[in-house]
Amino acid sequence: MAKKQFKAESKRLLDLMINSIYTHKEIFLRELISNASDAIDKIYYKTLSDDTLTFNKEDYYIRLEINKNDRILKITDTGIGMTKEELESNLGTIAKSGSLAFKNENEAKDGVDIIGQFGVGFYSAFMVAEKVAVRSKAFGANEAFMWESNGTDGYTVEPCEKTDTGTEITLKIKADADDVSYSEYLDSYALSHLVKKYSDFIKYPIKMLMEKRKLKDGSDSEYETYFEDETLNSMVPIWRKNKNELTKEDYDNFYTEKRYGFEKPLKAIHASVDGVASYNTILYIPKRAPYDFYTKEFEKGLELYSNGVLIMNKCADLLPDYFSFVQGLVDSPDLSLNISREMLQHDRQLQFIAKKIRDKIKSELLNLLKNDRETYVEFFNQFGKTLKFGVYSDFGAHKDILQDLLMFYSSKEDKLITLDEYVSKMAEDQKYIYYVCGESIDRVSKLPQTERVKDRGYEILYCTDEVDEFALQMLMRYKDKEFKSVSSGDLGLDDETNTKENEELFAENKELFQEIKNILGDAVKEVKASLRLKSHPVCLSSGGGLSIEMEKVLRQMPNNDGMKAEKILEINANHAVFDSLKSAYENDKDTFSLYVKLLYNQAMLIEGLPIDDPVSFTNDICKLMK
Repeated sequence: MAKKQFKAESKRLLDLMINSIYTHKEIFLRELISNASDAIDKIYYKTLSDDTLTFNKEDYYIRLEINKNDRILKITDTGIGMTKEELESNLGTIAKSGSLAFKNENEAKDGVDIIGQFGVGFYSAFMVAEKVAVRSKAFGANEAFMWESNGTDGYTVEPCEKTDTGTEITLKIKADADDVSYSEYLDSYALSHLVKKYSDFIKYPIKMLMEKRKLKDGSDSEYETYFEDETLNSMVPIWRKNKNELTKEDYDNFYTEKRYGFEKPLKAIHASVDGVASYNTILYIPKRAPYDFYTKEFEKGLELYSNGVLIMNKCADLLPDYFSFVQGLVDSPDLSLNISREMLQHDRQLQFIAKKIRDKIKSELLNLLKNDRETYVEFFNQFGKTLKFGVYSDFGAHKDILQDLLMFYSSKEDKLITLDEYVSKMAEDQKYIYYVCGESIDRVSKLPQTERVKDRGYEILYCTDEVDEFALQMLMRYKDKEFKSVSSGDLGLDDETNTKENEELFAENKELFQEIKNILGDAVKEVKASLRLKSHPVCLSSGGGLSIEMEKVLRQMPNNDGMKAEKILEINANHAVFDSLKSAYENDKDTFSLYVKLLYNQAMLIEGLPIDDPVSFTNDICKLMK
């Protein structure tokens, strides 16, 4: 029979489709199984609209067969089959889909969802096969026909022998190449793995003869092989079940089966949504952060399914970065099975689903915070830093979403509290939300800068993550209360008496403070008498937008261009050390210079900053001891 050419598209389009739409060759099996499932769905649909027909699900299945010697893989279904005209129309025209036409004709009726809507999936077979033959007998037809093609050279359609209704696709698998082993598609265990990976939730059984071993009769060491028909797929996805049918153990087992983690998850979230976009989802919050979570190697994303068929292992577009710790999957009938990663990024339904998932995660976390505080704290200790990075990233675009999920350690309660809890307990005369940053809670609790704020009875948030101050500065305020670092130049404490005393002290010792500034030079922006110190002689505060803690974080980054905070040296004029300083200024300028350097280096050490010249510092201590 004369070979026909593909009608609508060129050889180049077929080649482009095979090499561009599908990243992995193994996808071909998913596509052909999905088409087979569609064909059985159409039989089922007919029984819904024709009272003379019955549908016995046990009679419908998909079968895989292997002939390794001839390098043949067959995929057979007991579905609706195709006529000669349908073979030519559906398979002879690239991107022409019988499933899409069927769906359009029946979209107003109650029926089944059809997976293969774009008609390009079938041609993925040519990624692994040098020749494809399709034998099909349509429902109610007397004749069967075979479509056959070597790829871009065209195809033939001719009558053939086939007794039963349905379709049989025969693939002549390519010979192995240097960089590709096509023989894996002739291995029963490899095929079984691909079915579990991509088509586990197809609702009809996918069968294959699997090789088994058993001990020979009367032997305790010799085995014999035999073949047994095995159903490869589980067929019923857990996410399509009602929540009241499932237990916590069911969710935990599914989490382990999917290898989302080795420990039981902290929380499972199960949702079914109908509307602008319909989808089912099961999401998990892990108990612990993966070992590579805070590295560039970590890959976020949810498994994405269309009608139970896996589209993508890691769909990053479904999760914002600040919820990247969430594991799980989404299954939506509104997404095309034949869709590339680039197309997904612009898919409106996917964007809608992603927004709903984001809102659902936030809602569930807030419920956890309200109703199971202990578990939420456990979660926050693992992933709180990610939420803080989310506040800071994208110029604060997500801060309104995340601010109520944040927690910080309280100076008063010795535990993590939320910003809402802090504000709700603020004194009437308190203007600011005070915080202090440092390497550890023990260290920041002892900082001299905290003394005066604590004396006023005000609570301080202890911030020990490197991102904390960046996040708080991005927030700027919470419920109209501005954030204020205890190390900032102005604490905003109304105390006219202390302010007046400070001004008088500075005026009285103006020349002394100026001389300190001259000795320290550009190391400090200003030297002044301190309002914040009580028992400590000296501290550093910051005078610009870049704080001392930010400087410490930036020091650790490459290409930081030597960015430094504007440091103000504050001296406690009511401390005995100040009396010694005054005496030295008046009587011994060398000793005065020694004291100034020691006080400055002492302030640097308190802040956890490196001393510019450690050798000089130790020599100064030795001079003082002599």
